[in-house]
Amino acid sequence: MSNSSRRNFISKAALAAAITPFASLSTFGRGLEDAIDRTPKASAPSDLIIKDVTCAFVKGSLFIKMTTNQDIVGYGEGVDAVPGTYYLAKNFGNRLKGKSPLNVNRLVEDIRKGGFFQGAQSGMYVAVMSAIEHALWDLTGKALGLPVYQLMGGKFRDKVRVYCDTALYQTNNPKPKDFADAAKKSKEMGFNAIKFDLDQASDPGKYDRYNWTASPMELRRMMEQMTAARDEVGPDIDICVDMHGRYDAVTGEKVAKMLEPLNLMWLEEPIPAENPEAYKKITDSTSTPICAGENHYLAYGFKRLLDIGAVDIVMPDLQKCGGLAEGQRIANLANLSYVPFAPHMVASFLGAMACAHVCASVPNFLIMEWQSYFHTQPMFKDIVKYDGEWVEKSFITVSNKPGIGVDLNEEGMKKYAIPGVPFFE
Repeated sequence: MSNSSRRNFISKAALAAAITPFASLSTFGRGLEDAIDRTPKASAPSDLIIKDVTCAFVKGSLFIKMTTNQDIVGYGEGVDAVPGTYYLAKNFGNRLKGKSPLNVNRLVEDIRKGGFFQGAQSGMYVAVMSAIEHALWDLTGKALGLPVYQLMGGKFRDKVRVYCDTALYQTNNPKPKDFADAAKKSKEMGFNAIKFDLDQASDPGKYDRYNWTASPMELRRMMEQMTAARDEVGPDIDICVDMHGRYDAVTGEKVAKMLEPLNLMWLEEPIPAENPEAYKKITDSTSTPICAGENHYLAYGFKRLLDIGAVDIVMPDLQKCGGLAEGQRIANLANLSYVPFAPHMVASFLGAMACAHVCASVPNFLIMEWQSYFHTQPMFKDIVKYDGEWVEKSFITVSNKPGIGVDLNEEGMKKYAIPGVPFFE
């Protein structure tokens, strides 16, 4: 093409571009307009506000429902330290009305600092705040079309390993064979890690119902139970042992030392949560890993444990320790000391998946708790909406759906709701 022809072509193209907006409005810019039309308007963050916050109680859980002016609904869950907290949940909800849910950390910090003299350091206050925080993350993810793990910086893994809590505490004075049978069943279900409880209030070998120093008969019972479980599943299945913080340091040391030949994944909460120095004494005395954290609150509650090397593994409960972001902070704090993160989890599948997002987002994740009653009690299927398998071969696949990826089935929840307590009102 000659220079004059090229100039002529460019001139015509420029002229066409100049007159097109006036001569062909029906087609100009349709690509952009189509893209805008395809974008969900509900995900525009500029005018999204919280319209209402309500709650419901099912079994041991507080469930939060957060609605918005764009009809997006977010759900959250709190556990354990939540009985009788209906009005506390409503109080927190009233503080959030009219605000954007997208400022999750700021809103939670406002609630926490606003309760400095109201118990915002631990307990019910923090557990309810955790449920609120979950719902805020769920809303934010749904509004922006992103899963929670993406909002938290992305993921290190697609699947989260879980251990099966056998819930043998539901059996009165279980025998070694009960432990072996439960271990075998969990292994047959595909789990590669199992947990058992050793604290038994009705143990006939207990001399004193209030002083939980274990007698020789109790110690022998514990050893026989755990030996039966290990013999049943062999050396390649991880076994965890929980004492629910009921014993004293003397017993904690004895049990940890006694169980060393069984190569446990950990011994969990042999003593109450409040004394890090006593934990350190037990941890220093044994090669059995010592795990604690379900009764510690906020990252502050874990600082002393980690600073002095009081535990080998931390296990915050993300449904009561302060929420998902706080759980990630605890995991990152532990990672500075090269301590694994293995969260406690006794919530519904909504809570389990919320927890899984955090587990996916941190490098030092070890394993997460999974409850055997998910497989035996219909309620847990009835109260949630989720397409797909919950757990396969000891792993949860982290949802890629916006938000947490699990919704509540409010109709299914009604028949399990606690009588006399308002239900999402």
